Amino acid sequence: MSLPIVAIIGRPNVGKSSLFNRFLKRKIAVVDKTPGVTRDRNYAVCDWSGIHFRLVDTGGLDLGETDEFKKHIHDQATFAINEADLILFMVDARTGPTDLDVSIAKSLKKAISRTILVANKCDDEKLTAELYEFMGLGIGEPQPVSATLGLYVGDLLDKLVDELPKEKIEKDDKEDVTRIAIVGRPNVGKSSFINKLIGEERLIVTPIAGTTRDAVDTPFEFEGKSYVLVDTAGLRRQYKVHDDIEFYTSIRTTRAIENCHVAIVLIDAVEGVTTQDLRILDQVLTNRRSVVIAVNKWDLIEKDSKTADEFTVEIKDVLANHAYAPLIYISALTGQRLEKVIKIATEVYQNSCQRVATSQLNEFLEDVVRRKHPPARHGKYIKLLYATQTESQPPTFVFFSNLPKLIDKSYISYISNQLRKKFSFEGVPIRLKFRKK
Repeated sequence: MSLPIVAIIGRPNVGKSSLFNRFLKRKIAVVDKTPGVTRDRNYAVCDWSGIHFRLVDTGGLDLGETDEFKKHIHDQATFAINEADLILFMVDARTGPTDLDVSIAKSLKKAISRTILVANKCDDEKLTAELYEFMGLGIGEPQPVSATLGLYVGDLLDKLVDELPKEKIEKDDKEDVTRIAIVGRPNVGKSSFINKLIGEERLIVTPIAGTTRDAVDTPFEFEGKSYVLVDTAGLRRQYKVHDDIEFYTSIRTTRAIENCHVAIVLIDAVEGVTTQDLRILDQVLTNRRSVVIAVNKWDLIEKDSKTADEFTVEIKDVLANHAYAPLIYISALTGQRLEKVIKIATEVYQNSCQRVATSQLNEFLEDVVRRKHPPARHGKYIKLLYATQTESQPPTFVFFSNLPKLIDKSYISYISNQLRKKFSFEGVPIRLKFRKK
């Protein structure tokens, strides 16, 4: 289930980014006294009282601005308003309501989403007592807060969580549903893949690149298990994203990757691996999602007995950073090996959920160190003492050492590769952390 979205909206320099950082308890958004520092939307997952939601920081709104650059900021903020489940409309308690605040309030009244009026910079009780003048905006009673000092932030978060749509914060009844995102460059066959798999023309398919404009969920049953297949818009290079529609669909595709359990990355067999394919794989890896690489349009390749092996060697050489991902050759047109792709994706997801017992992990560590000891650095002898798994999805392992900062990158790769081989982490991004005992 996708997380509810909370957008922070307001005119420039009212403290939106400061509140964004305060909610997250870390500095992500740039904060400066100069208006307009935030240009694009910042996204981050926030939680309060066990409830998770996606927080969006936006650039300052100026409804009368004609400057092209500031119009872009306005468009970004407007998009955030339209996709949000809840809006935090921020005003400045020190200055009182301005004409721009009034204009923004009028536009927010037309929005479908619920709105909470937030009066920032309430650094003392006097300011808090004078908030009644903001009632004239017609948004409701203002909630006082000081993003800089952290005053009343807990009260605001309590109200925020109460206002979130209940259907989005309740746990999914089908916890065993596996979400699979089908991603790739434009016109690589993503919609055709899903249509053939489910046996109906559910999604529009044309030879024109970019037909799919949004991330489309398709429920799917296979061998007694429930899945959601997510068809996504083709990801282009950033400088080729010419219009607003393409820009917004690329964001939704990114969101689909963030919310999936496994990403099936389609590659065009005719064109081979491109730079854009590598960027898409890097994006999946950055989001720490499990991955399967499917080479589509295999039916269009003239083959002999060695073709697949030769192609595999070529691809694996180009995809050196993604060598852990299983590779399969398919045809969305004929249906060749499509069911096998789903089986592999299921196995990969199950691998990402597994937890390795500490006793097994330390037996493994003892064995890999015996076969290849970490090389000494600066004349210092490095010891790996013990290890434990702290998380799954993605699997995260902590290794304790006498000199963790001196462990060579090549040795870390060695341990990572051995972990994959020993505990079947094919297709799964794994994280290794090294700490001092």
